[in-house]
Amino acid sequence: MALYKHVPSLAALKHLVAEEIFQRWQLPPATDGAEGGLRLYMHVFTTSVCEFVKAHPGVTPYVIRRMAATEPMLEKIDRHQTHVAQTFGISKSQSRWLLATVTFFCISAADTIYSAVNREPALSADQQAEQLELEQEFMQGVSALIEGALLVMQRQVK
Repeated sequence: MALYKHVPSLAALKHLVAEEIFQRWQLPPATDGAEGGLRLYMHVFTTSVCEFVKAHPGVTPYVIRRMAATEPMLEKIDRHQTHVAQTFGISKSQSRWLLATVTFFCISAADTIYSAVNREPALSADQQAEQLELEQEFMQGVSALIEGALLVMQRQVK
């Protein structure tokens, strides 16, 4: 009962927990001189997104929707978008679109993949092989999404 003196409801508590988890997430820094540039960074970023989802089952509803995000979460997202735009010489709107597009797909797909795994008591060798195959197919889809998104961005610039 003492908790509810500080937090008005279970929903508010879930938002606070999600915010804390999100704030602790170390977004990978973008480096301009890195070989592969923006393309490589997007792969590094999506790996980070997938690991975040895998490590924190149940948090996705609080980070996938802007309406559910708190002001500190939105500020962190904005700083990251600005950082990526400045590092790779793209506009803020391009950075926002690219990161949002890829993040939305990765969070929702990773949540679907990993939520089922987390409910299994123990994976057999067959289930582990199936999980690995599913993850490989997922990463192929991520690669295709990144390539397509970068092509769309290039066409918009021309």
